[in-house]
Amino acid sequence: MSDKTRLDKWLWAARFYKTRSLAIAAIENGRVEVNGDKAKPAKALAVGDRVRVRQPPFEVILVVKALSERRGPAVEAAKLYEELPESIAARQALAAQIRTAPVPAYDREGRPTKKDRRLLDDWRGRRS
Repeated sequence: MSDKTRLDKWLWAARFYKTRSLAIAAIENGRVEVNGDKAKPAKALAVGDRVRVRQPPFEVILVVKALSERRGPAVEAAKLYEELPESIAARQALAAQIRTAPVPAYDREGRPTKKDRRLLDDWRGRRS
């Protein structure tokens, strides 16, 4: 096995994305950084690199432990990286915050009335 691999293949093999196309789209949209720099899909990834993956609302910061261009079982994929403790703590705190947040709900029964819809439109700036 070589000592470097493409970033998009590694993200796919590590099971962060279901397809390489999704991994490439995330990289091109700036949701993946390698060693603090914006990356391209063909970026050569090496063991020891720090990868930051944003999958809203969560963000994962990890260190590459092994390289693979082949997608295997989840147990094998988990051996390819190690998530940093501060990343785990931040992710768990955000998950707890999301769980305890109130569910946005419409306080009235049924659909909004015409008056309610007009008020919403005024608030959004869609009516003059």
